[in-house]
Amino acid sequence: MDRYRFILSGGGTGGHIYPAVAIANELKRRYPDAEFLFVGAKDKMEMEKVPQAGYEIKGLWISGIQRKLTLKNLMFPFKLISSLLEARKIVKQFKPHVAIGTGGFASGPLLKMAESSGIPCVLQEQNSFAGITNKLLAGKAEKICVAYDGMERFFPKEKIIKTGNPIRTDLVDVKAGKQEAATFFGLNVDKKTILVLGGSLGARRINQLIEKELGFFEEKGLQILWQCGKLYYEEYKKYDSDSVKVLAFVNRMDLAYAAADVIISRAGAGSVSELCLVGKPVIFIPSPNVAEDHQTQNAKALVAQDAAIMLRESELDVEFEHSFSDLIGSEENKKKLGKNIKKMAMPKATEHIVDEIEKLLKK
Repeated sequence: MDRYRFILSGGGTGGHIYPAVAIANELKRRYPDAEFLFVGAKDKMEMEKVPQAGYEIKGLWISGIQRKLTLKNLMFPFKLISSLLEARKIVKQFKPHVAIGTGGFASGPLLKMAESSGIPCVLQEQNSFAGITNKLLAGKAEKICVAYDGMERFFPKEKIIKTGNPIRTDLVDVKAGKQEAATFFGLNVDKKTILVLGGSLGARRINQLIEKELGFFEEKGLQILWQCGKLYYEEYKKYDSDSVKVLAFVNRMDLAYAAADVIISRAGAGSVSELCLVGKPVIFIPSPNVAEDHQTQNAKALVAQDAAIMLRESELDVEFEHSFSDLIGSEENKKKLGKNIKKMAMPKATEHIVDEIEKLLKK
């Protein structure tokens, strides 16, 4: 067999890029001689992140449709045609054995052209509410790897394989003890710790909530490990103290998870999958500003299994203190949520996705 060639596309956000890189890494582990090519959107973060991960990437001139009439929308048909032509050229030159799409706009033209050239395509959908690109591509894909039950409302049932989402296992392999974690962050090992995660850029509404509730947390004798995001660090660093640790970014997530008694987080697909492995009680505050409100759907899927608490941004002022007090005051509640979320973990997701890709190579 000549060397396998894999073409991967997914981007726009880390939630699409990271799974594509994880899949490539596992394929590379199994096929060290294989060739890899990523295709992304020219002005998006994948153009920086993929080369950092050690892979070549080509950019298409593509973007999503805005919800209101803008110049960008008027340009969309031209961008789409340009991207389809460029994608066709890339596919012709690279001659991949399999094309893999993890969502995001650039994966649309690429997988469309791969499929029309007779190349088997695999989709990976991270969310419980499928993205528009994957829904459009589903009819022609060979296999669709998903992380949630009930995805047949979006995709042909016979193509769906529940694998889970690729996650950074190094982050969640929580071998570290509480003592090591407390020492690293300068926390008190005898106090309960609330870990607040709003993503690398930060989540404005979560930061506003934590700022407002600092007195409430102090009354309850809690300490806060608060990742406020690099966009907000200058605004919130003034609150850094012995019992409140304000960080722009958490470099040692394994230790942050080890320190945490309760976690407050957004509900992006990657975060949810990671937190299932961690197995600690979580309060999800979904971002309402994402496509198809998919974070709310992701969180609801866990709430339905009694595996997490969800609070909408609009409920925080009225509901937060009550819901939080109920949770932090009950060891039984915390244990139940931790146990149930852990049951939903799929730690071998990347391997299972690559197993499915391998089956196509053997066809």
